[in-house]
Amino acid sequence: MASKRPEGVTIRAVGARAGVSAMTVSNVINGVGRVSPATRATVLAAIEALGYVPNVAARRLAKARVTTLGLLYSDKGTPFIDLVLLGALRATNARGLQFIAQAEDALTRAAAEAAVRALVQGGAAGVLLVPPFAELLSGSGLFAELGVAAAAIATGQAMPDISTVRIDNRAAMAAMTRAVVARGHSRIGFLAGPRHFSVADERLAGFRDGLGASGLADDPGLVVRGGFDPESGAAAGRALLTLAERPSAILCSSDDMAAGLIGEAHRMGLRLPADLAVTGFDDTAIAARVWPPLTVIRQPVGDMAFQAVEQVLASLRSRAVEDRVVAYELVSRESVAVRI
Repeated sequence: MASKRPEGVTIRAVGARAGVSAMTVSNVINGVGRVSPATRATVLAAIEALGYVPNVAARRLAKARVTTLGLLYSDKGTPFIDLVLLGALRATNARGLQFIAQAEDALTRAAAEAAVRALVQGGAAGVLLVPPFAELLSGSGLFAELGVAAAAIATGQAMPDISTVRIDNRAAMAAMTRAVVARGHSRIGFLAGPRHFSVADERLAGFRDGLGASGLADDPGLVVRGGFDPESGAAAGRALLTLAERPSAILCSSDDMAAGLIGEAHRMGLRLPADLAVTGFDDTAIAARVWPPLTVIRQPVGDMAFQAVEQVLASLRSRAVEDRVVAYELVSRESVAVRI
C-alpha cells in the first residue's frame, strides 16, 4: 500500500534530499531536459523515500491539457458499475481523453486512498468515484494534497470537497412507497442497503416518509439491512417471508436485491405479483429480465457518469465543487399489482 505523503513534502524538499535543484526534479518527473542516469536514480530514490506524489493536475494544467481521468469502483461486473463505466467511457471518448479504471474491493479509507494514489501515479488528473468511496474519502484532504479534482456518481448527499451528481433518493423512495400503498398494500417490507453507503439511509428515510404520508405506521420488524446484491436480497426475503404475518409488498434498495428476493419468493412457491409485490431501484438491465419485470425508480446512471466527467473538468479549471441533482423516474412494470 502506498504511504501517505507527509505534510510539507514538496518538489523542493525532494531536490534538497537529492542534492539537486527543483528544476532538475521537475525534469525527472516530466521526462524532459538532460539528466544523467545517476542523477535520475538519485531523484527517484528521494521521491520514494519521502513518499512524494507528483501533482499531476498542476502539470497538466500548466500544459493547458488534461489527458487522463480515472475511475475508482468496487463490485466489478455489477449492472450498476457497467452503466457507470459506459457513461464515463462515452464522456472521455467524446473529449479525446484517456480513461483508466481501478477496482478496489476493500471498503476502507486506507484502501481507497491507496487506490486513488495509484490512479494519480498512473497519470490521472481527475478521479471519478462511486459509493462508498466518495463517503470514505470526503474530508480526508487527499484530493487537495494530490492536486486532483474528484466527482462522485450516485451518492446520497452533497459533499464539501467532492463534486456530486445524484438524484433525490429520499424523495424517490417516498414516491415509490406512496405508489405501492395506492395499489392497496399496507403491510410493506423494506430491504435497506449497508450504512456506509450514503444512499442507504436516504432511501430508508424516504420509505418512512412515504409510510407517514400514507397514514401507515413504521414497523421496524419489516426493515432488513443487507448488501446491494442478490444474495442479500434472498437472505432478507427468507427473513421477511417466513414471518407469521408476511408483508404483501417489499421495496428493495437496488435491482440486484430485488432479483435475489424474487428468486427466493419463487422458490417458496409464491405467485408474483398476486402473493407478493416487489420493487427495485436504479433500473439496470436485470430489472426488465427478471419475472415479473420490476417496477423501479430509474436513475440515469450512464448520463450521471457523463456529467461527472464534465464536473471534474470544470473543477480542474476553477477548483469549484458542485452538487448536481438530476431527475428520477418511477417506472411501473408487472411486479406490482393492485391488491384485492
